[in-house]
Amino acid sequence: MNAQTKETQLALSHDQIIDLLKDGNARFVNNKKSDRNLNLQVEQTSGGQFPFATVLSCIDSRIPVETILDQGIGDLFSVRIAGNFVNDDILGSMEFACKLAGSKVLVVMGHTSCGAVKGACDGAELGKLTGMLNKIKPAVNAVENPKEAAARTSANLDFVNDVARKNVELTLEAIRSGSEVLAEMEAKGEIKLIGAMYDVATGKVSF
Repeated sequence: MNAQTKETQLALSHDQIIDLLKDGNARFVNNKKSDRNLNLQVEQTSGGQFPFATVLSCIDSRIPVETILDQGIGDLFSVRIAGNFVNDDILGSMEFACKLAGSKVLVVMGHTSCGAVKGACDGAELGKLTGMLNKIKPAVNAVENPKEAAARTSANLDFVNDVARKNVELTLEAIRSGSEVLAEMEAKGEIKLIGAMYDVATGKVSF
């Protein structure tokens, strides 16, 4: 399988790209990964890169994005940070990926049993981690839970996963409100923004 070229990148529609990601995850789940010559792809991308999608995900070691989506070298821009939120530097990276390098789909991918989300639910404090987890607090506060206070902690995995899903939604909103470049590209139909959740127990991604 060859690496992406400018021509193949331009030819793909948003929906085709999303289907490529879905199909790749299905192959991963079923242990039927594509046969790729990665060394050849290194050679093919040495003069330039034309990824068709950009994925913002968590740093969690269980979620190597290219692996779980069965994509090769030069297919994806991968942005990773604990809790998969955005700041100005990440938005700038996304602007480069989409506006300058031609990426057409921007995926925000959360995951189940997220340690960063658990820390935000519990109000964990540790050095610079404290400020980072505060970025996820709006998602914690946005999830309603009529049960006792203890149910709003990391002990309640359903609550944690609800917060993770809400965090994806809020991050998509933050991208639109925080980057005029990306918001304009989306409004013009040049890019598509979507959310996704990875299940650490099954390996399945739900878009």
